[in-house]
Order: sequence, then C-alpha cells, then structure tokens
Amino acid sequence: MPTVPTDTPSFAAEAVVMGLGYIGLPTAAVIARAGIATLGVDVNERVVATVNDGRVHIEEVDLYGLVQGVVSRGALRAATTPIAADTFIIAVPTPLRDGHQPDVGSVLAAARTIAPVLKKGDLVILESTSPVGTTEQVAAEIAALRPDLSIPGRCAGSADLCIAYCPERVLPGRILIELIDNDRVIGGITPRCARRAMTFYRRFVRGACLTTHARAAEMVKLVENSYRDVNIAFANELSLIADKMDIDVWEVIRLANRHPRVSILQPGPGVGGHCIAVDPWFLVAGDPANSRLIRTAREVNEAKADHVVGRAIRLIERVAAQDPDARVACLGLAFKPNIDDFRESPALDIAAALARRFGDRIKLVEPYARSLPAVFDGTGAALIDLDTALAECAALIVLVDHDVFRSVPLDERAALTVYDTRGLWPDQPK
Repeated sequence: MPTVPTDTPSFAAEAVVMGLGYIGLPTAAVIARAGIATLGVDVNERVVATVNDGRVHIEEVDLYGLVQGVVSRGALRAATTPIAADTFIIAVPTPLRDGHQPDVGSVLAAARTIAPVLKKGDLVILESTSPVGTTEQVAAEIAALRPDLSIPGRCAGSADLCIAYCPERVLPGRILIELIDNDRVIGGITPRCARRAMTFYRRFVRGACLTTHARAAEMVKLVENSYRDVNIAFANELSLIADKMDIDVWEVIRLANRHPRVSILQPGPGVGGHCIAVDPWFLVAGDPANSRLIRTAREVNEAKADHVVGRAIRLIERVAAQDPDARVACLGLAFKPNIDDFRESPALDIAAALARRFGDRIKLVEPYARSLPAVFDGTGAALIDLDTALAECAALIVLVDHDVFRSVPLDERAALTVYDTRGLWPDQPK
C-alpha cells in the first residue's frame, strides 16, 4: 500500500484524534470503523508514516487488522497537523514531572494546535487522564487564541463550541473490545456540551453513556485507578508483613478470601502502567492535605519494588557463593501479563537494578520483546528465551505472570532456586 503524505489536504475529516499512542490509535481506528472519516495526528513522523501504510507501532490484540482495514478503505488517515473537522479528540500523554506533579503541557499544546482550525458548531473532547480542572484549561487556551468564538463556561448564552471530558477506561490487551463495550462517563463544561459529546460516543459505543460535569468526570477517572492502587497497596503491605514473619502470603490471602465479605487482591513487585501508578498522584497534587491514604498507598507500592530488589540481591549473592558462574534469569519486564507495555513497570526497574549490580550474570526473559530497552545498555545483561533460562540458569526471579511462564511444570523448575513475586507457582519447593 503506498504511503500517504503526512499532510492530507484532500482528506475530508469528520473527526480528528490528537495523539496516536496506546489509546489514540485504537480510538481513531474504532471511530473510523463506525463510518466516521477520521484523521489521526501525531508529532512523530515515523508513527504517521506507519499508520498511513496500514501498519501499527504498538502491540494490541486485533489492532493491526483493524488499522489495515480502515486505512485501506480510506476511512483513516494520519498527519502531523490537524485539519478542519466536526469533532476533535485529545488523547495525548499526561506524565508526571519531578515531585509527582502532573504535566498537562501536551494537552494544552494540542488545544493550541487545533484552535486555528476550529469553527462554530465543533465539538472538542479531552480523553487524556488529567487533573481536575484541565478541561477548563483547554477551554481557556482556545478562548485566548480564538476570541471570535464564544467558549462554553466563558460566555453568556449558547456557546459556539462544545467542550467535554470523557476518559478512556480500557485494559491493555482488551482495548478494542472495551472502547466499545465499557460504559463511558462524559463530562461537559455545560450540560449542552455533555449531551453533544454523548451523541458522538453513541455512534460507536455499546456501553452506557453517562453524563455529568467535566470536573466530576475528571475525578471519576482518577478515583477509579486510586481505588485499585489502595487495594493493591494493602495486598503488598501484607506480603511484607508475611515475609517478615516467614508466612506464605498467598495461602493467607487465599484463606482470608473464603470470608464472604473479603476480597483481597494479589500482591506483586509493585504497580506499573501509565494509569494506576500515575493517576493517584494527580489527586494528591490537587489536595495534598486530604489525600493521606492515597499518598501512603502510592508510597507502599513504590517501596515494594525496593523490597524486591533487596531480597533478589540476597538470593543472587547466595547462589553466587555456591557457584561463581551461576546465571540468574528475571522472568518478565512488562507492567502486566501478556502485553508488551513497559510504561512505569516495576519489573523493568527491578531487573535493571539487578543488571547494573550483577552485569552479565543477569539474563532476561521477556516473550513480548524483540530487544532489550535502553535502560540495559552497557550492563552486560542479555535477552534469552524461556527454554534457555530453564536449561542454563541456577535461579529464576518471577516478576511478571505471563501465561507462558505459568505453563512451566514443576519438574522443569524443581531443582532451581526461585523467587516468585507473583505467586505464579504455588507448588514450588520452598
């Protein structure tokens, strides 16, 4: 398929999606599949060229086939700059900067980028996870650049634009399913804005579309992930206490969960991903005095990775004392099982810390990676497959519960020293 130029003046877009990352590209493809001519915009020219070739730059179940189909039909194009359309969706990153402060610079830059092509009657939707009040900041940015347009929340009477917030609520590995099936919380700067955005989402969403104010919708997304983080922190803190007392935390949780009103989550080496590991800090930043539990949960989950590193170091030193040439394999680098996403991954941080300390003694098994991330450059650590790890390594450190790791029977690992941070192998000899 020939590459479409990055500027597509002849392409008439009904919707423009700003940002073609883990959420933006699937969102653009799903919208295009619904029969809405869609332009995806990204600052990375390589990403633009990849999409225009009908290919993808991220791994997600069924995404390649969907993108290939909508691009071949002319329903989706990509470019580095937006064009006039009826609906604009902002789906750009909102990372943390120093001191756990949210950085909405990319969101506001996207708002400034679309401002020149906006016209009366257009709809602007922010989907990026954002601190409370960001949608109103988007409105302020547009108002400053387009004084010829009346902006909702900043004018009397009916506004020329509708501006709303609707966060994604999807799980990596199920994004294309959940973009359609999950309920959507749609917050408008005004009720009219919320209704207009709801009408748009109903064109491709099967789940319920629930309307509220933009500030409430912004908080809903942060609350959902903070709830998960707090509950994971409880499990991780239990694992520290059980470790200190030499008790099997997995057995404790399994038995405690037999209580009809108890449902403890599973501990791990920390919490990763761009949502649960990040979003609680947005709430803390918004009200530090009243977010003590949320802050503590974040600190517990971040400290768990340090605990794992310390325990792994002791294990490796013990193995090395018995065999100076012994190799140790870290199983998994992704932030969760069966995906290739390493964002905020505690497994990646732990493995990198061990590689920096022990060099080429450390081997890395990650079935969803073709090469190692740059953080391992110069350490001497090497990427190997699972079979090689089982045959050549004296110890295994389980950091991610990929299905392929779960399939290893006891007789293949019984003679190995194992540190299982995921409770993957309850039958492993202690």
